Order: sequence, then C-alpha cells, then structure tokens
Amino acid sequence: FIERLVQFAKSGDATLLGRLPLSEREEKAKMLIATDYARKMSLDMRMIDPELYSDHVDNKASHCARMIAGYYRRFEAYKGTQFVFSDLGTYKPGAGWNVYSEIRRKLAEDYGIPQSEVRFIQEATSEKARKEMIAGMNAGKIRVLFGSTEMLGTGVNAQKRCVAIHHLDCPWRPSDLEQRDGRGIRTGNEIAKLHADNKVDVILYAVEKSLDAYKFGLLHNKQLFIRQLKTNNMGSRTIDEGAIDEKSGMNFSEYVAVLSGNTDLLDKARLEKKIATLESERQAFVRGKSSSRYKLEQITEKIEKNNDLIRRIGKDLEHFKARVEFNEDGSYRNPVKLNGLETSDPKLIGKQLNRIAETARTLDRLEPIGSLYGFELLVQSETTGKDGLDLVQNRFYVRGEGDYLYQYNYGNIASDPRLAAMNFIHALATIEPTLEKFRKKNEELEKDIPVLREVVESSWRKEPELTALKADLTEIDRRIQQ
Repeated sequence: FIERLVQFAKSGDATLLGRLPLSEREEKAKMLIATDYARKMSLDMRMIDPELYSDHVDNKASHCARMIAGYYRRFEAYKGTQFVFSDLGTYKPGAGWNVYSEIRRKLAEDYGIPQSEVRFIQEATSEKARKEMIAGMNAGKIRVLFGSTEMLGTGVNAQKRCVAIHHLDCPWRPSDLEQRDGRGIRTGNEIAKLHADNKVDVILYAVEKSLDAYKFGLLHNKQLFIRQLKTNNMGSRTIDEGAIDEKSGMNFSEYVAVLSGNTDLLDKARLEKKIATLESERQAFVRGKSSSRYKLEQITEKIEKNNDLIRRIGKDLEHFKARVEFNEDGSYRNPVKLNGLETSDPKLIGKQLNRIAETARTLDRLEPIGSLYGFELLVQSETTGKDGLDLVQNRFYVRGEGDYLYQYNYGNIASDPRLAAMNFIHALATIEPTLEKFRKKNEELEKDIPVLREVVESSWRKEPELTALKADLTEIDRRIQQ
C-alpha cells in the first residue's frame, strides 16, 4: 500500500487507492489526500477500508490495548484511570468501524476489562452527561476515557486518578499536545502523587515508514521555537516546519522520503534541533558580548569623568590647604567675607546670611555673595510649584577653581546666626572626603574592567560546530529534494 501511495503522489492516479479518478478540484489537493491516507494508514489500515483490511497483532489498536490493560492491572487497587487521544477514527454512533470501538472490543475480549469501564467522550451528548462521565473518572468507575483533542483536550478536570495518557496520533499544534497531557499532569492527581512517584506516563504510538515520527519531530521543533519566542531567547527568526500542515498536506519529496523509510528527514529534524539550540547559545553569547561592551564603554566614560573631577577637586584641596588658617584649638578659622558687609562678626554674618536665605531671588542662577580663603560663595534660588503657589528655596555653595560646588547641610543655612556663619567652612571641610569618594568609586569601577574586556574580546567557541551542522543540513536537504 505504501508503494501505491507513492505512485499516487507521483501520478495522481486515484484508482491505485481504489478511488474514482480525481476531479479537477481534488487534483489540486492531491498531496493533502495523500497525506490523509498516510495518516490513516499509520493508525489502522481499516481506516482506509474496513472490509478490505483486517485486524493485525502489530497495529496500533493491538499495542494500545495491551498497554492499557497493563496499566489497568498495575493500578487496579487504586482504580487508576487512563486517557486515550486520537483525532482520527473517532467514535460516531452508527458510523461503522472506528478505532475507539475496536480498542474497547479488544480490552473486553482479550483482557477481560468491562466495557462499562471504557467510555468515549463523544457518548456524552449533554453537559449533564459530560459532567457525570468526568465524575465517573474521578471516582474510578470509568477507568479508560477516549476522546479527540477538541472534545477531551480542554475543560476536563478528571485528573484525580490518572496514571497514563496514550496518543494514538499526533496533533498539529504543540499546544494541543500540552492540553492533552494536561488532563492528567496537573494539580489534584492524587493517585500519581501517592502511588506513582508523582508522575504520569505518556505513551506515543508511532509506526515505522509512516508520518508519525516526522510529525512528532516537527511538533517538537514548533514547541522549541514557541518557547524561545516566549522567553525572548530565539536563535533564529524563522522556523522550518517541514512541508506538512493540516490544510495543504505534505511536500512530495519529503512524503516519498518518509514513506520509503529514508532516515534523512529524521536526521534533518535532529540537525535542526541542534542548530536551533546552538543558534540560541550564539545569540545569548552575542547579547552578553554586546551588553559587556556597553557596560565597558559606560564604565570607561564614568572613570574619565571621575578622573576629571579628581583632578579639579585635588587642586581645590591644594588651594585650601595652602591658605587655611587654624585657631589655637586646631579648628579652622572662619574669615568669611560677604559682599557689602564690612564686618568679621560671626553673628552679624549669620544674620545677613539668613536675610539672604529669605529674600534672595536668583531665578535658578548661581550668584556670588562673598568669599572664603579665595573660594567664591554662592546662593541659588530653586523654585518649585505647589498648590498653585511658587515656593522658593535658597541654597548656598562654595565654588572651587574647577567649578565644582561644595555644600554643607544640603545647602541649607541654619537659623542660628553663629551656626549659619559656619556653613561655608564646613562645606570646605568636605573637599578631602569628596576627593576620596571619587577615588574609591573609580577603584570599584576598575575592578570590573578586566572581566568585561575579556568578554568583549572573546569569540564564540562553537562557531565551527554550527557551520559544520549547517553544511550537513544543506546536504540532507539536497538529498531529500532529489
């Protein structure tokens, strides 16, 4: 039959399959028809013609019945339940032969499992019947439940006793497979948790020289692509799904390769998986390298700016140390000179500073108000709006020769005149700690430079491996298309 399928795919001669000649419309969908036949063939030859073909000990129905019976006996004491999925050969009342009924027959006749414990979700023709069937699964009265992805894949909370999930066919989308498995692999599965090491066995049934393995491989590649997309970890912006889908069928050359037993397509799927993994690694490496380069540039720029500040503040420190005078107790003398005020009385100086703090309006400009040890003293009005009113806050600074501004108490003047007069000498006392602060910042920043530079200058070691795999993939593609 495989040979006839291949010949049909080549010639379009439907009589090879026991069909009437293809219509013009069917001729355009030839590969879809061929793909549909191949899917049915892998499930059971009786899907093609139940009268022409008979049961076989090695078909999926036989293997699945044997596996179901094994789990049934193994978990009989706990009333373990099983889900069986197939979108082909579903049960339709009065529609003739179907794989669901065939497996139920085998379970009853060959393994002595009561038919009342093996049900089809399609038998539940109302919401009430559906709920009763789900309750029966959770209670262990129904031990095996068959269904399609659409009818059984979502909205069925019957996981309480699930020990195994069987896939007779492969759905088209990764999400469909996840939904199928989610019927048992979920919170609330008491039997799996207590008696099966918190695991549910998933059994995939595939036939050699059929589309099964190829479809499962493509499904894996789709899932890998989707996962990378969701995690923003894509190695490639495209995905090769192969030339098969539910609307157009399969590319002729790949179809022939699979049905003839050629392993090139499976090798191709394995290579594509390796390539996708390596490309994701490479992209992560490139992102890491780019991030390190950016950090290195930022750190280098910051160090340069800090070095400029260190140079300027260092000169201010030299200036201050060269000119500062000391009191007998070792404290700094405070010979503040305010513009327009001919006095050295700290109290009068403090009162003048408080007047300036209350009345100055510099419109955000720095305006000179005096000097101390050759450093310029400044005031700046900061205006902020609140509840429709303009609030003015005057702040006081000492400007160094390199235009760096020093301040004390965030630039605020104390209300006590004597303390207010000390504001600027306290600000000058911060020169040395400020210089040390920037030196320590640079020391910390410089610690990261060797590591970042090593990353920036490195190359990805697996590039030759990826190149070789891509060459192998190109060769396999060439062979497939021949």
